[in-house]
Amino acid sequence: MIITDTHTHLYSESFEADQEQMISRALQAGVSRFFVPAIDSTYSEAMYALERKYPKLVFLMTGVHPTHVKEDYEAELEHVKKALESRTFVAIGEIGIDLYWDKTTLKQQQDAFRAQIQLAKHYQLPIVIHCREAFDEVFEILEEEKSEDLFGIFHCFTGTIEQAHQAISYNMKLGIGGVVTFRNGKIDQFLSQIDLKHIVLETDAPYLAPVPYRGKRNESAYIMEVLKKLSFIYEESEENIAKITTQNSRDIFKV
Repeated sequence: MIITDTHTHLYSESFEADQEQMISRALQAGVSRFFVPAIDSTYSEAMYALERKYPKLVFLMTGVHPTHVKEDYEAELEHVKKALESRTFVAIGEIGIDLYWDKTTLKQQQDAFRAQIQLAKHYQLPIVIHCREAFDEVFEILEEEKSEDLFGIFHCFTGTIEQAHQAISYNMKLGIGGVVTFRNGKIDQFLSQIDLKHIVLETDAPYLAPVPYRGKRNESAYIMEVLKKLSFIYEESEENIAKITTQNSRDIFKV
């Protein structure tokens, strides 16, 4: 059984003391494909070091996280452009709009989101979207940019069934993680109405640990709790859920 974690920050400072052990636990659980999103230029070297250490397991993205879009965001975008010119990545991400932490940077976030979508189209890469309290704003830009060469993953999907269908209409898979196990997560109430072909698994480690680890540091091995929950929701075996969602990840990332 091959299990794919489509969104895990393995290079995070949270794993400095036990990165190898944490990845080993994930491998023992059956997770053998780790897709690693970018945050900003300050993490690039740590990401490259991780890839050198686990070249057959780790797949890197590049991009500027919306919460790191500040006054110098154009310099960060230049870093992304130069990185794309110098090596290959599997996606542009995570990118998008976050209005939970800071609404004053909305204009900059919109500009950065558009610019990175354009880069993704140029390099024929998927995008991985971060959206927090900003569905309308994200959908507005996706509507502007929609085309056959726009595709990717709506990371950490937490919206309604209507928003799920709208995201899917833009060629997005839904990234499902720990929230599906939360009592107040809500997406578990309608997820069975979404075809599995639109779903990928993720952890967002070290964030959003699933029940029974909620409130603790998340790690990729905990994706098993997400897998179990989806097995229950869809009334499918864990093996079949893993097979379908891994194939969905291959369709997006092309690896």
